[in-house]
Amino acid sequence: MPGDRRRGFRAAFRDWRSGRPFWGGLLLALGGAEVLFTMKASFKVVIHVGMQGAAGYLLPVVMLLCGVLALVNPAQRLFYSLIGVLASLGTWITSNLGGFLVGLLLGCVGSCLVFGWLPDQESRRDRRRRRKAARAARTAPPPLEQGAGGTA
Repeated sequence: MPGDRRRGFRAAFRDWRSGRPFWGGLLLALGGAEVLFTMKASFKVVIHVGMQGAAGYLLPVVMLLCGVLALVNPAQRLFYSLIGVLASLGTWITSNLGGFLVGLLLGCVGSCLVFGWLPDQESRRDRRRRRKAARAARTAPPPLEQGAGGTA
């Protein structure tokens, strides 16, 4: 019984994940979270911009929100990915060199994945099955023709 429930949850999660830019949104959100956490690092390279360095905290929050919103509302993924990549690049100046480059790279890669995701793309499993069936059809021997004597 618990195995059936787990399999049902995994299948439901897989279906949910296939309908949105999951990995891109996750990487973008993780990049924003990493930059936020490195704001309190001992390496003081942060350039304080505005009131008490508000931009240093604002840009990673924007990255985090863009990643979550890309998962929740995939129809607006292009807007979220563009804002996310701009915020990621902005953290280079405002937030410890973009979270010591890790958050910056996670944000940029995640934004690119969100931008490149296509909603109506065939799943990998279905593509694999289709290719396997086509390959089997090509390598199968031709059927034997019957009635070669041919009476009309």
